Order: sequence, then structure tokens, then C-alpha cells
Amino acid sequence: MAKTLWHGFDMVTMQHGRYSRQDKAAILTEAGRILWLGSEAAAPPVKTTQDLGGGLVTPGLIDCHSHIVFAGNRSGEFEMRMQGADYGAIARAGGGILATVQATRQASEEALFEQAAQRLTSLMADGITTIEIKSGYGLDMATELKMLRVARKLGATMPVNVRTSCLAAHALPAEYQGRADAYIDLVCEEILPAVAEQNLADAVDGFCETIAFTAAQIEKVFIKASELGLPVKLHAEQLSNLGGAAMAARYGALSVDHLEYLHKGDIDVIQQAASVAVILPGAFYNLREKQLPPVQALRDKAVPMAIASDANPGSAPVLSLRLMMNMACVLFGMTPEEALAGTTSHAARALGMHQTHGQLAPGMAADFVCWNVHAPADLSYWLGGQLVQQRIVAGQLT
Repeated sequence: MAKTLWHGFDMVTMQHGRYSRQDKAAILTEAGRILWLGSEAAAPPVKTTQDLGGGLVTPGLIDCHSHIVFAGNRSGEFEMRMQGADYGAIARAGGGILATVQATRQASEEALFEQAAQRLTSLMADGITTIEIKSGYGLDMATELKMLRVARKLGATMPVNVRTSCLAAHALPAEYQGRADAYIDLVCEEILPAVAEQNLADAVDGFCETIAFTAAQIEKVFIKASELGLPVKLHAEQLSNLGGAAMAARYGALSVDHLEYLHKGDIDVIQQAASVAVILPGAFYNLREKQLPPVQALRDKAVPMAIASDANPGSAPVLSLRLMMNMACVLFGMTPEEALAGTTSHAARALGMHQTHGQLAPGMAADFVCWNVHAPADLSYWLGGQLVQQRIVAGQLT
């Protein structure tokens, strides 16, 4: 791949999570990496140039928490919630995650790919160049592997970086009702080893909640993940506090996600583990929650905060990461700069990709977006709209 000089834009690099603005900027790329960046006037001469035609360049957005591979539709549950039904009660009555599990088990691999590709296309059009995709709507060996194969195929066939997480410990399947420990044994003894052997996951996730699994049960999953050499992350403290976030941090979790009910006393453990706090305003909004995540306390302890779509068929039918940036600001009091850091540099850290992605610097991946805006705060300010002018992944226009 020839060297290419990209020019004709202003730029914010998001190095160290800050705007770090450079007007009239240029970026030199080769073989999918950034070789140089700086003032266009100081750019080295090369044969191949690409004028982006104005606008603002940022690192490509990173969605570090999504569930876009699934079958079925749960808009009916949305109607029920709007009429006052409780999310937990719907789940305990056989709806929620288990409804999606039934549909996903029945769907072919081809159908799952086609549906997920449509969702991913929408997210990409909003500026995403990297996405994490979880399993967790299979809850059996065959379907968990099927979901992860689909996620890998999305990354292999579409212009986007995909990281996968095995979320087999997402909910208790119907056939294991009353036998949660036996299902955790299945996850540890059969599903995770198969996932690792087939190299289908980059991390292992779990759901620690009253409608899912206890911290002790998830800890067994994390012990097995560690034996298999897979990093861990956790859905924790979304609807209640079971101590999952602190437990995950003790296992060096890449991230702890949701956190509305996080005890402030557990933040020190998260900070010491260098885990990222992933804030998910879409689920908070859609479930009409009242308990806010402790953003100021996390900020006070300098815990990096990422923002993600949590795109899923139940609690967060989200197809815009920029909308989540706005919600993080309006609902949770984050600043636009924090929101952009949360979808670039901190999101990369939540996926263990911070050495190569999430900021613009020599040696980093040449993944960036040219936006039809002049100030980086505009990305959190506008609700909707097609702001992407050009999207570059691995140094290639997409």
C-alpha cells in the first residue's frame, strides 16, 4: 500500500483523551498505519494525496459494548414498559433476554449475519470504525458459537474492526431454571473451552444481576477465562448492587459496564485495576431508570469513562453512538470532550486496543473520520443528521 497524504481538514487527535486541536492539518498513512501528522504546510512530499474537502477529522468512533447479533423483535415489550410494566418482571415472565434467545436459536447463521449487517451499517454511517460484539443470546454451545462466528464474519467482510466477547453467562436458559450452578458449569467446562479452541472470542463477559448471576457464579467464569488466557469484562450494578464491579476489577477486568448502582467505595478498586467504566445511557433512558451512575465520583478518581451503544433488542435498541454521546452529556453531566474521549481513546482501552486505536498519532491505526462540523463539541450537540463526510479504515476510504 502506497503512502497517502490526507489533507484539507482541521483535526483533533484525542491523545491522552484531550481534544489537542490542529487546524489546517494533514495525516500521512501507509499500510493501514499513521506515519506522520501535523500542519499541512509541514507535510512531507508524496505522490498520492487525498483532499478531504474541509471539515474536522477525529479518530474513528469505537463502540465498545454492543449486542447486534440477534434474531427477533421485542418492540412489544417496549409497549408494555411504556404502559408501566417492569423490565425485571417481563424477564421473569419469560420475556426479555430469553425471548431473544428462542428466536436466535431458531435463526440460521446466514439470517443472523444479514440482520446484524444492517444494524452495523447504520452504526458505521454514524462514524464507528471499531465495534465490540457480544454473544449471549444462545445460552447453549451451538448458538453461542454461531453468534461468535457471525460476529467474526462481520469483521472479515465489512470495513470495520470487530472485537468479540463471549457472553454465555448472560441469563439462565429455560432448560436450566432452578439449576444456575449447573449452567455455569456448562459455560466453564464446555462453552468457554470450545470458544477458546476455535479463537472466536477476544474476551469473556458476564451479567451480574438479580435477574442473571451472582458475583460468586461469575467469578467461576472469570477463573476459567483466566485459565484460557482470555481477558474479562462485566455487566455490573445496572439494576442493583451485587458487588460485581469490584469482583471483576480484582480479576483485572478490561471494563465494568452500566454501573448505575455502583457503590462509591468500590471505585478505588476499579481505579487500582485500571479498568474502564463503560457508561450506557441508552439502556438507562429506555428503561426510564432514575438511579444515575456515579460519574462525578468516577471523574474524581480519574477512572477513564467510555460510552457505548449497548445496542440490543430489549433495553437499548440503539443505532447511533453519537446520540449516546449527547445523552451522556445531558443525562449524566459528562462534557462533550469527555464524551468524545469516551468513544475514542477510553473506548479503545475498554477493548484492550489503546496501543493501536482510539487516537491519532504516529504508529496508530489509520482509522479516522472527517465530519461536516467545525467544533468537536458538535458531535455531541447534534441529535441525528448525517455528519460523516468521509470514513477511513486502515488507511482506506470506505
